[in-house]
This record gives sequence, structure tokens and C-alpha cells, in this order.
Amino acid sequence: LTVSWSVVLVIGLFGIMLPLLRRMRQRTSGTSRRVCVLVLGDIGRSPRMRYHSLSLSKHGFNVTFVGFVETKPPEDLLKEDKIKIVPIREMKALLRGPKILTYATKVVFQCLQLLSVLMRMELQSHILMQNPPGLPSISVAWFVSILRGSRLIIDWHNYGYSIMALSHGQGHPVVRLAERYEHFFGPLATHSLCVTNAMKADLQNNWGIRATTLYDRPASFFRETPLEVQHELFLKLANTHPQFQSSISELEEKNLEKTAFTVRDFTHDTVTRRPKRPALLISSTSWTEDEDFSVLLKALEEYEGFVRGGASLPSLVCVITGKGPQKDHYRRLIASLHLQHVNICTPWLEAEDYPVLLGSADLGVCHTSSSGLDLPMKVVDMFGCCLPVCAIHFSCLHELVKHEENGLIFRDFQELAEQLKSLLSEFPSSESKLGMFRRNLRISRGQCWDDNWDQIVLPLITSS
Repeated sequence: LTVSWSVVLVIGLFGIMLPLLRRMRQRTSGTSRRVCVLVLGDIGRSPRMRYHSLSLSKHGFNVTFVGFVETKPPEDLLKEDKIKIVPIREMKALLRGPKILTYATKVVFQCLQLLSVLMRMELQSHILMQNPPGLPSISVAWFVSILRGSRLIIDWHNYGYSIMALSHGQGHPVVRLAERYEHFFGPLATHSLCVTNAMKADLQNNWGIRATTLYDRPASFFRETPLEVQHELFLKLANTHPQFQSSISELEEKNLEKTAFTVRDFTHDTVTRRPKRPALLISSTSWTEDEDFSVLLKALEEYEGFVRGGASLPSLVCVITGKGPQKDHYRRLIASLHLQHVNICTPWLEAEDYPVLLGSADLGVCHTSSSGLDLPMKVVDMFGCCLPVCAIHFSCLHELVKHEENGLIFRDFQELAEQLKSLLSEFPSSESKLGMFRRNLRISRGQCWDDNWDQIVLPLITSS
């Protein structure tokens, strides 16, 4: 009798669930033109997923972009009718107690929140998600795709467990669990994208995942900035950052408007660069554990020593942009330095100002990643602006940075300091090595994001 009632109960539950499941998977005429783009991070600081969304919308897809909204999303997203931003909440601190309990509670909350958001939205033909962070978004997205008949695409930017290992250590139980988690759920996706051929090989050999390499390409708005636009940006930044202001010892001349780098002559309506301006160095970061900015700061201290020792070098204005958990730590570290010829500022730029500043800079600096298998998006954007870089060495960097052709590769802070000294010794001459790198970048500036995406990703979306 007990068995009979159990069978009846199972049949009854199945009878109730089957219509619900059919309803959840019921496709309409518009389903094939709907795609969910998912990132468990700030939408405003997720450029690659933002570019995915814009490319999809350009091809007539209705995009539901799910992520945190910590900063104002860029205007190109907000003004696009076919992109709907669905915010999710990040829980930074849920309770007091052991870290493992806090973290577990946070993961459970995010699971429930993602399930609620993904299950309530209209049926999507595809869920295109970023990893990392993939805990818990990969498992939730996979589960929803199974329930609703959507296809899951994972875009591998890096490995989440390798980033966690930087702060917890490779042998930490949470890191080992995160690695097993990614190894288990990663292969369950319908398709996978990745950012380098080195990561493609690693995913194939060690994870059993057949991924397609989609190199990052600069969006069309990453380009060299006209001098007049540079001047306007420098004026804007000078309101909050004295590093961009002209020297207070200068006598302001009538009909002249000056910044530390440029001069506008209202009489002739012209903008020119100042002949003895400082060099503008830029680096971008999310201020996380996988970017050790002490390397750059030590190199800047060495550069300061070169100038004090009598080397003929320009002063430096070093701009480090971005937001993140390590920012306050490094700001305190910067404040403790005693630099006279190097000025460092750490602004948070509006999305529209960031490419303008890149296109106005003289040199970019970049650091490595946790896995050594991804290419830094910041360098891609810099190259779009024809901005030469100094980048720290890791195994697949040669896929992007060509040493002595479009930039230099360094291994430690001493080597970076020597490279800064070498590149800026003839500043601001356009005939210097720095000028040669910029000319090479102008010649080699290749495919933009749109063309690259159309060739690689669009067929995945439309053929399945």
C-alpha cells in the first residue's frame, strides 16, 4: 500500500510539473531573437560583455543584460532600445562570523537571486555568460538552460579559482572546491569562447572543452584623441586633480587657456601641446589581487631616482584608473611615497572619458593575470588608441604585444624603470623609439570588434 501511494504521488507531481515545464520551454516567434547576457560583476566595468550586447543588438537581437549596477552604465548601452539592463544586487557583507560561512551565505543568496531573475524573464534562445566570476553563475545558468531549453555559451576570460588562489593560496579548501566546480560545470555549456589560443589549448587539454578563440578587439571609439578634445578633457580633470593644472607660478596670459599638457590660444582658435610638458603615463585596473601594482610604484620610485641623479628626463603624470577592493590600500601606499618629479592620481573616469584619456596618453603600463592565459583588455584598448605599452611578461603575451615593435615586455620593476628611462629619454620627440612604436601601431591597426564578432560569434548564435 505504501508503494502504491508513493507511485501515485510521483505520478501526480509529474503531472503537475510537466505542464509547467512545457510552459517554461514554450517558444514563440520572438524567442530566437532574444539573448540573455550575464555577468556576475559591474556592467559598467565589463567591456567585453558590453560589446557582446551591442553587437547582438546591432543584428536585431533583443538583449537582457543581467549584472551589478555599481556605476552608471555607459551611454551606448542606455540609449540602445534593444538592450534591457536587469540589475542584480551584490551582497558585500551578509553577516559576521567565519569567512567560510559568510562566503557560503553569499553564494546561496546569489543562487536564489539569479534563479529568480532568469526564470522570470521571457524565454531566451541563448544565455551568454562571463567566467569569471562563475561561482555560482555557471551552475545556475546551466540549470536554467536545461529547464527552459536555452543554449548556454560561456565566455572564458580567465579561471575563477586561479584568482581566488592569489589571496587564499592554491591549497585552500575553497580554492580546490572552486576548481572542481569550474571543471565540472564548464564542459556542460553548449559553446565556449575564450580570449587566447593559449587558453583554448589549456581548455582542450586539461578541461575537455572545445572553445573558440575570440580575441579582444578595440571598439571603434578607442582611437587617437584630437588635440582640441584632449584639451577639454584635461580642463575637466584639472577641476578635481591638480596634476592636470598648469603651474601656479605661471603668469596667465590674456587669451590663453592652459593645462599641464596643452594651451588654447583664443586669438587664433588653436590648441597646441606644451613643449616642456610632462609625459602622461596611464594604467587601468580593477584593483584586485591579480594585479600587483607595487611593481609599477617601485618602478616610478626608480624613475624618480634617475631624475634626481641628473638624468635628462621629463616629469611624469601617472594616471591609474578604476575601482576595486584594493584601491584604498594602494592609495595609502602612494600617499606614503615622497616623489617630486612623478605625480600619481587615481581617478574614476566616466565611461565616455576613458577612451579619450587613452587616446591622449604617451605610454601605457600593464600587469599580468592570475592564470597567465588571458590577454589584458586594457592593452587591447590602448592599441586601439595607438598607445604603446610596457607590459609584464607572461606566457601568451606574445599573441598581443610584440617586443620592440609596438611596446616593451618587462619582468620586474627594475626592468620597467629602465624601459621608462629609455623610452622617455628623447621625449617629446616623435622620432624616438616611443614615436616608432606609435607609428607601427597605426600601420598594424587591424580588425575592429564588430568585424571580429560577426565572423566568430554570430554564426554560433544564428546556427543553433
